[in-house]
Amino acid sequence: MGLATRGGLRPWVMAPGSLSRRLAALGQGFEVQVLRQGLARLQAAERAALGARGPSLVREVLLHVGGEPVVWARSAVLLRATRGPWKALKGLGSRPLAHLLYGDPRIQRSALCPLRLPRVGATRRGLARSWQQAGQGLPSAGLQWSRSSVFTRGGAALRVMEVFAPALVGQPPGAHRIPGKPLPSFWVQTLGA
Repeated sequence: MGLATRGGLRPWVMAPGSLSRRLAALGQGFEVQVLRQGLARLQAAERAALGARGPSLVREVLLHVGGEPVVWARSAVLLRATRGPWKALKGLGSRPLAHLLYGDPRIQRSALCPLRLPRVGATRRGLARSWQQAGQGLPSAGLQWSRSSVFTRGGAALRVMEVFAPALVGQPPGAHRIPGKPLPSFWVQTLGA
């Protein structure tokens, strides 16, 4: 299953805007499961994206649709930025990160960078650890496509990487509310729906 295949993951990997909003628009029940949030060492790609080293805050979550995990996400920011432009990240809890990122005109996003995950490495190990921690057993071999982007606010960068499960193949990324399906309460707040 390649990124470019018809009915593959390309629509999800390349979809602009909020991934959480698109998942919620599927109308099958959307949840964020926080697996870890705290001090952690940055991976090489994170150090390069943030342009610096230092103590860092890392958040790892599983995004569920209809009770099934469909995305593993890892965000990283230098700890000093959580005392400034990204301080709201600490109190996010189980709300999606998108709650902070969209609707604030001061936040700019880089281009999306799709990437096929290597068979080994820090990202693959983190994905496997998180998948098992969430009680999902070993991750599917189909968990091989990811994307990353960098959000900047007040000169401070936040890197977000998302890995997509094969369960999304054939599901078009929702962009709008499905008729007859209410938006989750966090979107009603954010979107003013």
